[in-house]
Amino acid sequence: MAAKPEYRDRPDVEVALLDALVDRGDEGMTVLELRAAVDADIDAVEEALAALKDDSLITVESGERVRVYAHDRVVPDPDEPAEAPPGGLVDTIRDRLGL
Repeated sequence: MAAKPEYRDRPDVEVALLDALVDRGDEGMTVLELRAAVDADIDAVEEALAALKDDSLITVESGERVRVYAHDRVVPDPDEPAEAPPGGLVDTIRDRLGL
């Protein structure tokens, strides 16, 4: 499962972290597990985690181990149909290219 579409316009590492956390749901992940799940170096992962925490998109719980969880508002409702991109394929490509 992936994070909600409104959170997918962030840098690639942040989106990958959110997607990994959404997949793990209530279990959350340790920083080591996140590092293994995301194809980025540890510095990029730490920067992305800091940005996500600053934007209140993740929560961090310190207990026996530090665990990171996706905020509820990032997790899509499984009963809600997936949104189709507005416009068509050409509009999507134009948006991606910045035209």
